[in-house]
Amino acid sequence: MAESLTKSADREPILQVRNLVKHFPLTQGVLFKKQVGAVKAVDGISFDLYRGETLGIVGESGCGKSTVAKLLMNLERATAGEVFYKGEDISKLSGRALKTVRRNIQMVFQDPYTSLNPRMTVGDIIGEPFDIHPEAAPKGDRRRKVQELLDVVGLNPEYVNRYPHQFSGGQRQRIGIARGLALNPEIIICDEPVSALDVSVQAQVINLMERLQDEFDLSYVFIAHDLSIVRHISDRVGVMYLGRMAEIGTDQEIYEHPTHPYTQALLSAVPVPDPEVSGARERIILSGDVPSPANPPSGCRFRTRCWKAQDKCAEETPLLAVPAPFKDTDSPAAHDSACHFAEEKDVVGAA
Repeated sequence: MAESLTKSADREPILQVRNLVKHFPLTQGVLFKKQVGAVKAVDGISFDLYRGETLGIVGESGCGKSTVAKLLMNLERATAGEVFYKGEDISKLSGRALKTVRRNIQMVFQDPYTSLNPRMTVGDIIGEPFDIHPEAAPKGDRRRKVQELLDVVGLNPEYVNRYPHQFSGGQRQRIGIARGLALNPEIIICDEPVSALDVSVQAQVINLMERLQDEFDLSYVFIAHDLSIVRHISDRVGVMYLGRMAEIGTDQEIYEHPTHPYTQALLSAVPVPDPEVSGARERIILSGDVPSPANPPSGCRFRTRCWKAQDKCAEETPLLAVPAPFKDTDSPAAHDSACHFAEEKDVVGAA
């Protein structure tokens, strides 16, 4: 993992996300479709990514993590908000301008069994970015470049003529990573890149990604639902709930000094191998189900499941900011949290 990075006035983010929104329309009718609502998959999130760091994004299934990844890549058009890459708003780019930006921002997809074309050889899969950006690898150099990339991700360079079905899941994901590295990007968006792999293989892929980050000075947005993996690889962590960012801070701040009730509940569910520690910890059981993103609660979206909820939570949407009790302090709890009644809680065994 890269050295822990924090916000700093003398360092500019390489990627800035501001009030990003994505609503998917709900329609009625077959011939004459009428919009009757919208699924608020992402509803106003903001964060920064700095050069050489890994920002982990965690949350339950359906909270909008993968939609964020697609918005950052412009695979989905944002309903509102901006995504700035080196100060330029890229959220509305198209054509040649978008093609240029995508050379610097690549993606590793979740499922290595569906993200690789089974009819293409490994050499064609990894070399495909050069078809779109021929200036990145002269034609005579293409095979050598592909073999170098295979070697970089720990695969035999002589595998260029094999097909995806001849590889294991971990090897396929290495091929996906090699494809993402082909154009020498500065940022890689990782959408749950190890969730489909066995635990032992997950560790190998994570270690590979950390080595590549150090070697190529990469910045990662690492999306996952496994809290242990996110802590291992991330410098900072953002916790999402129902389309919004609930809390964001360094890995130590989030895992050892959480202030948002939802984060505290998530961490209390992390399995602990030590029976004594596990028995001493407080397990937070949330009541109810996750509300529908088509009809989210007013105010704080977590209030319908929160044990701290009061009238204010329904009337006023909490801002993602340092909670008042911790402002102007050196406390590790002094990080952004979207809760009216944020307070530090020791979640035993979360570390």
